Amino acid sequence: MASQLGVAPSTVSRAFTRPDLLRPDTVDRVLAAAKAVGYVPNNNARALSTGRAGAIGLIVPDIANPFFPPLIRAAQNHASAAGLSVFLADSDEDAEREERLIIAMAPQVEGLLVVSSRLPSTRLRELAGRYRLALINRDVAGTFRVLLDATSAIRAALNHLKELGHTRIAYVGGPERSWSNRQRRGAVEVTARQLGLHFTSYGVPPGTYEAAKALSRTVVGKGATGVIAFDDVLAHGLMGGFAEERIDVPGDVSIIGCDDALATQTFPALSTISFNVADATSAAIHGLTEHPSDATLPTARITFDGTLVLRGTTGPAREYSAFRK
Repeated sequence: MASQLGVAPSTVSRAFTRPDLLRPDTVDRVLAAAKAVGYVPNNNARALSTGRAGAIGLIVPDIANPFFPPLIRAAQNHASAAGLSVFLADSDEDAEREERLIIAMAPQVEGLLVVSSRLPSTRLRELAGRYRLALINRDVAGTFRVLLDATSAIRAALNHLKELGHTRIAYVGGPERSWSNRQRRGAVEVTARQLGLHFTSYGVPPGTYEAAKALSRTVVGKGATGVIAFDDVLAHGLMGGFAEERIDVPGDVSIIGCDDALATQTFPALSTISFNVADATSAAIHGLTEHPSDATLPTARITFDGTLVLRGTTGPAREYSAFRK
């Protein structure tokens, strides 16, 4: 194939293994020629000769959560552009299972992308010192991590609610081991205090629609007129509970979600905090592929700020004492 195309054999190899090192037209020529003759690279054989596995691992805590499928797709797209496959695993919110997956998968891949890790920081740091780990949404000093930071967007959200006359704010949080949950709750609490708003926090450890729905009357029963939820799933659950109680959104209560994963599927359309998940995932995969011969990744902390997206679930505050029971 190389002689037919007038290129070196190493160029053909790079077209499959490191296409980013070649001109796009050269990659296209090689791939077109390979397709014409039905050639498919043997990743196992390539791994034996190059020491590269030809794949990266991706571990998420809950594949059913709508935040993760777009991230998984972005990981597949970026990995494919680098000539890599993706092995996907779900830890099911279980820290011990997550650790077993890391230890089992690490020797089989060129690096692991671990998203929203539930492991203790000390253990995660130890594992990052042994394996090639890139973390997303887990801020552990001494590791390579990419963070989706909601702080500035939460500040904008609370300023927006205050301008609408809301003085009593509730935060409805998700899984207890989630770094994002702790970060978002802290941002709401600090900003509410700075703005002179009354702040109440509630936890929904299962992080499910049903659990948030069950909590909805309690939230408004304590007098909150503005609610920020850990993610869109919880926001959606709260809205379901409000609808059953005939509590109008946004007439009686305003609500803002996070992650922009379900926003256009609710009625009214959910105001939320959106993140550039594709760019964040690209940065993490770049960290895994930039120095393939290194045993571990360099320490780095890369952040992507969220953006407040206003839709139909926020409006002027209304006093409604009937629900305070």
